[in-house]
Amino acid sequence: MPGNDRPHGARRRPGSKKGPQVGTGGHRRKALEGRGPTPKAEDRPYHPKHKAKLRAEAKAAAAQPTRERQLEKIRNRIAVPADHEIICGRNACAEAARARVPVTRVFMAVSAENDDRLGAVVRRATLEGAPVFEVTKLELEALTQGAVHQGVAMEIAAYDYADALELLDRVSATGRKPLFVALDQVTDPHNLGAVLRSAGAFGADGVIIPQRRSADVNATVWKVSAGAAARVPVAKETNLVRTLEAFKARGCFVVGLDGNGSVSVDNLNLADQPLVLVTGAEGKGLSRLVRETCDEIASISIRAAVESLNAAVATGIALYEVDRVRRTTQGD
Repeated sequence: MPGNDRPHGARRRPGSKKGPQVGTGGHRRKALEGRGPTPKAEDRPYHPKHKAKLRAEAKAAAAQPTRERQLEKIRNRIAVPADHEIICGRNACAEAARARVPVTRVFMAVSAENDDRLGAVVRRATLEGAPVFEVTKLELEALTQGAVHQGVAMEIAAYDYADALELLDRVSATGRKPLFVALDQVTDPHNLGAVLRSAGAFGADGVIIPQRRSADVNATVWKVSAGAAARVPVAKETNLVRTLEAFKARGCFVVGLDGNGSVSVDNLNLADQPLVLVTGAEGKGLSRLVRETCDEIASISIRAAVESLNAAVATGIALYEVDRVRRTTQGD
């Protein structure tokens, strides 16, 4: 019938939610994904093991101050004077004993029966009338401020620094060509200890450090030097530049170590002359005035992958090269 051609029944309006729509494939995807591994029992807040973990952590935190107080009580009981210091480690103590460094007290947590180094320490203490105390490892830990003590520590007077020019006169009087190391603003005691060890190994006559901005000879230096601090004298000078100029006035050449040096240390023509090797701090290098005082700046050839060497390593390499040249020229 005309005018009655519309479809019969209910029609779906545009925008109806029924039926599939674009992008509906992931609506349930997240619900099907796993939630990861099940947390450990101690990490679940509702689990009894989690509460036990919290109690254990609180107990450990409370015990830490107690341990610190215990160590402090031990230090107060042993009472090391301010003008004395503690050196520790078997090599450091044995070398100090062999070098006849005056010892005040010895503290041991192990037997000296089967170790020649400890035996040397005990014999030296006996000769000087210094008491040897048997202590616990906890007492040694307190005494050495947590350093690796290897069961032995010695109390000695504070380090007796030498005078640089007196050392130079002493070496010159023997007829040998002096070889000294000067450290410019090297503040890490580990570096100073390592430099002393290299100085002892390659025949240096002494190490010069400035009064300010420098590591002092302390327990760490003794330990790292493996006892070389007892054999190689250290001079502490108020003005490093003035000291270097005084050495130059007495016939020494001053060679600074720097990555941009004009000559390589293995081709150093001044190696067999009276010499002072100057090493600057890692990163900063030589200070301006010290650099201007040097007669020559020498470098160490290294691979491009490494930017620079630290003070102790650079000094050790330079000392090796100088010693090699001197041995060759002297026919050793």
